[in-house]
Amino acid sequence: MKFTAPRFWYVPHASFRQRLLTPFSLLFKAVHRLRQSRTRPLTVSVPVICCGNLSVGGTGKTIVVRDLTRRLQAQGHEPHILSRGYKARLKGPMRIDADIMTSRDAGDEPIMLARDAPVWIGRDRRQTAWAAIGAGADCLIMDDGLQNPGLAKTLRFVIIDGAVGLGNRHVMPAGPLREDAERGLMSADAVILIGDDKTSLAAEIPPGKITLRAQLIPDTDLRRLQGQRVIAFAGIGRPSKFFNMLTESGITASREISFPDHHDYADRDCQRLIGLSQSAEMQLVTTAKDAVKLPPWFREHVQVIHVALKWDRPDVVERLLRQAWKH
Repeated sequence: MKFTAPRFWYVPHASFRQRLLTPFSLLFKAVHRLRQSRTRPLTVSVPVICCGNLSVGGTGKTIVVRDLTRRLQAQGHEPHILSRGYKARLKGPMRIDADIMTSRDAGDEPIMLARDAPVWIGRDRRQTAWAAIGAGADCLIMDDGLQNPGLAKTLRFVIIDGAVGLGNRHVMPAGPLREDAERGLMSADAVILIGDDKTSLAAEIPPGKITLRAQLIPDTDLRRLQGQRVIAFAGIGRPSKFFNMLTESGITASREISFPDHHDYADRDCQRLIGLSQSAEMQLVTTAKDAVKLPPWFREHVQVIHVALKWDRPDVVERLLRQAWKH
């Protein structure tokens, strides 16, 4: 079933729907705090670096995970990535084999990340952590899991999309937050703002808290599309981010098609897209996260746009990662 974030989540003034749902948000917060207080986090023998969101929807979290993984590898470490495996058919805990597993088996983000480092999926973060450590991990990177109390975190990165910030600052269902914003920001070791800070969120970050800024930069393959007519499609948390990136890079999509986050592309979706591109003689383009869910016969007709992070202070990122071993 397709989920579309309500518009009132991202408007500053209170709406009738927000006020109506506020009692349920208070209950959500109470249950979250009770769960946190009743769970004793497991401390494991290696550093645990958590990359998470305070809000639902795409923030660029998985790209941060990939960037940190590569930096740790360059420092000589053996990071393993832990993921719940959202919408995965297999439940784990198990290590992903991207050569034989599909996104339906393990989830789209784990399959995408498995090209960079060992990835483990499993709902029980403790069991998954033990499995990864037993397989040789000298550090763990959690792709999401900020609100999961089962595993003690050595380093907590809170990642926020600068375009939408924290929305109306209310917890679900009255707003997009997974937990209270003030508590979430205070618990972070560093806050990462992806993209331009269009909601002036930086002013709300607690004094003294490390704030890092980064931009999503498309790879050079994007240059091949300049001057071409394209159809862009994406099934990520905020497809508009992908479409805007194309526009900012000088690529004007003749058509933009959005799918739900983590969308599984059925044959009818692929046939529709290829029919649109061929009838209008346009090039199909999509994200790397979407590409892992496309059937091979269709993927060869699609130009995949990969992105990387450009940090404002990469030296601080490196320093934080090195400090994880001093805790």
